[in-house]
Amino acid sequence: MFAVSAPVMAQQQQQQQQQPAVKAATPPVAEAASPQAQAAEQLEAARKNLARLTDQAKNAKDDDSRLAELKVEIDAATKQIIATSVATRPRLNEIKARLAELGDPPAEGAPPEADVVAQERKRLLDERGEINALTGTAEDLSIQATKLSNSITATRRALFSNTLLKHTDINGSMVMDAVASLAVERQAFVRTVGSWLTFAWNFKRLPLLSALFFSLCAALVLLAGTRKLFFPMIRREFLSEEPGYITRLSVAFWSTMIPTAAMAVFAATSYFFLQAFKVLRPDIAPIISITLAICVALLFVSTLSNAVLAPKQSVWRLVRVSDRGARLLALSIFAMAVVNGLDYLAGTISEVMGSPVILTVVKSLIATIIIGVILMAMSLIRPIVPAGETLDGPGKPWPRAVSLLFVFTGVALIIAALSGYVGLARFIATQIVMTGAILVTMYIGILTGKAVAKQNALGDTVVGRYLEKRFGLEQVALDQTGLVAGLGIYVLVVLFFIPLILLQWGFQIADIEAWAYRIFTDINIGSIKISIVGILAGILMFAAGYVITRWFQRWLDGNVMARSRVDTGVRNSVKTGVGYLGIGLAGLIGVSAAGFDLSNLALVAGALSLGVGFGLQNIVSNFVSGLILLVERPFKVGDWVVTGTTEGFVKRISVRATEIETFQRQTIMVPNSLFINASVGNWTHKNKLGRSDIPVTVSYNSAPRQVMDTLLQIAAAHPLVLKNPEPQAVFTAFGEATMTFELRVYLADIVNGNGVRNDLRLAIYERFKDDGLGAPFPMEELEPDVPPPGPETDALTLQADAAGPAAVPAPPEDTVRRSGTQRRPRRVTVEAVGDKD
Repeated sequence: MFAVSAPVMAQQQQQQQQQPAVKAATPPVAEAASPQAQAAEQLEAARKNLARLTDQAKNAKDDDSRLAELKVEIDAATKQIIATSVATRPRLNEIKARLAELGDPPAEGAPPEADVVAQERKRLLDERGEINALTGTAEDLSIQATKLSNSITATRRALFSNTLLKHTDINGSMVMDAVASLAVERQAFVRTVGSWLTFAWNFKRLPLLSALFFSLCAALVLLAGTRKLFFPMIRREFLSEEPGYITRLSVAFWSTMIPTAAMAVFAATSYFFLQAFKVLRPDIAPIISITLAICVALLFVSTLSNAVLAPKQSVWRLVRVSDRGARLLALSIFAMAVVNGLDYLAGTISEVMGSPVILTVVKSLIATIIIGVILMAMSLIRPIVPAGETLDGPGKPWPRAVSLLFVFTGVALIIAALSGYVGLARFIATQIVMTGAILVTMYIGILTGKAVAKQNALGDTVVGRYLEKRFGLEQVALDQTGLVAGLGIYVLVVLFFIPLILLQWGFQIADIEAWAYRIFTDINIGSIKISIVGILAGILMFAAGYVITRWFQRWLDGNVMARSRVDTGVRNSVKTGVGYLGIGLAGLIGVSAAGFDLSNLALVAGALSLGVGFGLQNIVSNFVSGLILLVERPFKVGDWVVTGTTEGFVKRISVRATEIETFQRQTIMVPNSLFINASVGNWTHKNKLGRSDIPVTVSYNSAPRQVMDTLLQIAAAHPLVLKNPEPQAVFTAFGEATMTFELRVYLADIVNGNGVRNDLRLAIYERFKDDGLGAPFPMEELEPDVPPPGPETDALTLQADAAGPAAVPAPPEDTVRRSGTQRRPRRVTVEAVGDKD
């Protein structure tokens, strides 16, 4: 206890009435300082990491690939620094709130405050200063990291510009020096490769053979797999002789993608096995790597040109060019790809062998001149086929604009190379071949996806016919499959070819990975951060929770409650409650995994409460009822439902109202709350099986058993009446003048009840008439017509009175049978269950 004066005690009691107890609300000093100490340690580690990255960036100022990797590391370090600073904000807000509760210190001349209050204020102020110092340190480190990242970006931009725009004097002495260096390089290359092969065979024989064996196994697996799965769909000889446009597009796209992807996987696995078994030396690995990459590129360009131009099969050609023109164009494209690939291989060999830079320049100069000459030669090809002429004709020249474009591009490449800008000319030549091939493939892929996604398009293809035959898909399912396949092709084109184009234009893999990570994990829209990966993870978590919930429901109902002989109603209630609970938990887990703050749900709940308070009870009720209907699904679109005076087929279920179409084709919007708060009949809830009843009334002159047998025979003869459950003929009631029977038949589709009942009534009427069973409806008997009083009736009356009762003639027999009476059928309303005739 603190010994304080009376005024101080009074002030302390007043403060205790206005705020919580200081001692109870004060956290321990060690616990409050712990987060700051952790933040200080993290910032110190970040400072050391930034210093290391700065030194590495200075040492790698000429290595673009390494600079790209360092930039990714620096960006990650920046995020960590910001996260460390943000982690201290909750504690800072708590301190500010507590200081606000304590209030300002007593003014000069005012009574002093309690020592415990002063000590706590001092401790909180010191802690706030410590947090502010940490925040300042984090801001300084963040600024330093941002400057370092920007400097790396500027350095890489300068490297790219210098590489492209670097000027070299082209003269005779340079060429002579390059020729002399070439001889030295050839000897060094032969010696290096020979020594490596000797070393690998003598000392790495088993690893080398193992690597080759596994590489061949991978090649065989890829070859067998692709041949079995895709060969029938891309092999033109197996397909239609007169293919349609969509078939030509899809075959061209997949006959390019599948072999290229298989070759790329084989190249990657071969290099991986050679590296894993430590067969490659540092001086041989780059040569093997570039060789495998060139093989993949050559296969890609070759298969693409053959797929588009189809030199040997004109019916598969995507562009209208002559046969001779297609062969020459395919040969020219492949020649440019070979020259460009050999240039890159020669440049890599020069770099590995340590040859002078001038040798690499001369090699690229020669390759660029050759590509320029090929482009100019392509302008002389005559591939154009006029309308109405066959493709095997001589053809006509290019349009003037296209021919000039080929000539201008080829001349520009040669001039740029001879002027000393060999790097720029080489870059342009590479983009003409590789980027052009990638863009053509993308265009074909987009056209293929668009064509496949069209309505009724997939069913006309080989794949569509295979799916229809193998899985029995109908046209609607095929259209949906085609739409999904078209969207999948779009995604494949974007995700596969956009990175390839970026790599061709100087970007590094680290750049693409960083952009992809940012796109999929950190999309900022104002103050909201969206993560595509998080959303997908949330969806997967919810789906997993939903599946587990359904499995647990079935297990609980079929194994636990069924063995416990629990009442059916209790079982249904428990099963439904478990389902709601499981789906609710799965939804919360999915939302949390998606990265959404669950505290924001309080805003939604507050808004709903406010809306209900302002008189929106009906809207909220319909909204909640709609959610219940959508989740519980007591009926679905297409069901035949009855509620109140409304009966018809469900056309649409929304969160506010349900759209019902009556039998008169009238559309009625029924609020969802009526389906929750009132009784609803659903004729097609579980299935469309239903019973239809037809009442039949006959006179007492009919034989009841014969009537029942006849009704059963009529029902059994109808093709839509089910044999199981079998029809029933029931003697339902005795009347004053008639007997009532009821024919009960079961239908597989109760929606067809009107037509079946109509057929049965006609058959009953005709059969009863033929068999003499009487009319299948009650007969109203009217009294005989009595003639009005007159002279004739008076005379007859007098005669009868005079003669006595015996003198009155007996009525004839047909009169006794009332054959002369007027008869008319009684009006009978025949209704079956659910029937509205």
